Amino acid sequence: MQDLIRQLIEQLGEDPNREGLVKTPQRVEKALRFLTSGYAANIDEVLNEALFTVDYSEMVIVKDIDFYSLCEHHLLPFFGKCHVAYIPRRRVIGLSKIPRIVDVFARRLQIQERMTNEIAQVILEKIDPRGVAVVCEGTHLCMSMRGVEKQNSYAVTSAMLGIFRENARTRMEFLELLRTRTASMAGLPANVPLACINE
Repeated sequence: MQDLIRQLIEQLGEDPNREGLVKTPQRVEKALRFLTSGYAANIDEVLNEALFTVDYSEMVIVKDIDFYSLCEHHLLPFFGKCHVAYIPRRRVIGLSKIPRIVDVFARRLQIQERMTNEIAQVILEKIDPRGVAVVCEGTHLCMSMRGVEKQNSYAVTSAMLGIFRENARTRMEFLELLRTRTASMAGLPANVPLACINE
């Protein structure tokens, strides 16, 4: 990989032997290995048996999970917040494991829509809840640094499974809980609607 990165530096018109670039191939490889470490992750090992039988059937939400990923089209970063909710049927998952699941799928070459669905599907598969909802809000550098160069735009994607898809009231309760926090953080009125894809 380092040889390829060195060639890339040359193709860009730079001297890979220049003092500031001599160790760049090594650094880039290390960074890319970390940013794509989700490919080597095993979900069962990540969960580490942190699944518990609990008499609880209300909504569980983990909000504002930071994620950083790489756009598979340009290898440029996209990043933002992920919000995950589920309604248990018999089991709950350790709360710290939900951000770890997000990291597994974020640390790959991704598109936000697929990442959102993958997070929801793995939670559905592992704990068999009554429903799962995932909303991701992402800023894409492939839009803000190049192309249309819209610095203030961001994408919102959602995956609604089970009762969140079937029951409008449950879905709206979840979105309202997100809207209050998201609006206050962005300085927007609380009645500004969230745009959801794949609902």
